[in-house]
Amino acid sequence: MIHPIFLSCLLSGRQGSRVQVNGMKTTLLLAALTALFMALGYTLGGSGGALIALVVAAGMNLFTFWNADRIVLSMHDAREVDAQSAPDFYNLVRDLAQRAQLPMPRVYLIDQDAPNAFATGRDPDHAAVAATTGLLSMLSREEVAGVMAHELGHVKNRDTLIMTMVATIAGAISMLAQFGFFFRGGDREGHGNLAASLLAVIVAPFAAMIVQMAISRTREYGADRAGAEISGSPHALASALAKISGAAQAIPNPVVARNPATAQVYIVPTHVSELFSTHPATEKRIAALRAMAGDGVEDARAPIASAPRPSALSPVAPRRASRTRSALDPHRR
Repeated sequence: MIHPIFLSCLLSGRQGSRVQVNGMKTTLLLAALTALFMALGYTLGGSGGALIALVVAAGMNLFTFWNADRIVLSMHDAREVDAQSAPDFYNLVRDLAQRAQLPMPRVYLIDQDAPNAFATGRDPDHAAVAATTGLLSMLSREEVAGVMAHELGHVKNRDTLIMTMVATIAGAISMLAQFGFFFRGGDREGHGNLAASLLAVIVAPFAAMIVQMAISRTREYGADRAGAEISGSPHALASALAKISGAAQAIPNPVVARNPATAQVYIVPTHVSELFSTHPATEKRIAALRAMAGDGVEDARAPIASAPRPSALSPVAPRRASRTRSALDPHRR
């Protein structure tokens, strides 16, 4: 129904074999997620329930296709900035976008202490990137460049639409399952479907979570690689991940508290257990970035040996070792 749209979005920008394989895998996973939604509808309402689930899934994804960026940004009360209101941050994103050969995305700031960032939008021509004020105050300029290059990597790999749509369907499955037991349990005729209803309520959300995690974890590794290539410094991105991962889990995030499905759009996971995280372990991502840089460091939890080394192509200037705050901090802390 909607899957050819996904596939065309994934394959139109890059023709490499790796991207094509990832596109096929994502399409199959999304098809499985939609089929699961329909199966849950059938379990709770028979053939009519399956048809309703199909229509609802199509409607949700069509709406999300055109409004993915607005949905995520409005949930975070993000404010758009430009070269006048946030010149350092905006110009940094502009330079990175030019290096990635991407259209200039809209740039947003989120007034939130938890350090994090995300990208959204249905395609590179309608993309937006956002970062929290907590992230800008915590990281150096080079590290912020690594983080925003990671987000532009999601845009370049055409992940942003997929992530938002997956979160929409997975959230709908969980919501439907929450009410499903009561709908079927109230059936005076019984029909022996109580066990099936229990199975749907328990298994369907868990299966949806597994599919969601499978998509998200694959995409994070790809965006890390793309971000390191765009910024020219795998060290800077690795350093940023090491700094913000602990704080992102320790500092409460009100948006995730209201809607846990939003956790998958961030560069690092919020305070959730590793079992239910939509991201790979941060230590594994750091190890992969170090391998890119040729460090040969196996223990990703060890301190990074040296300060991030800016590439000759990097749009950011080297930082003095004594500097303790980010020049991008909008509050100048």
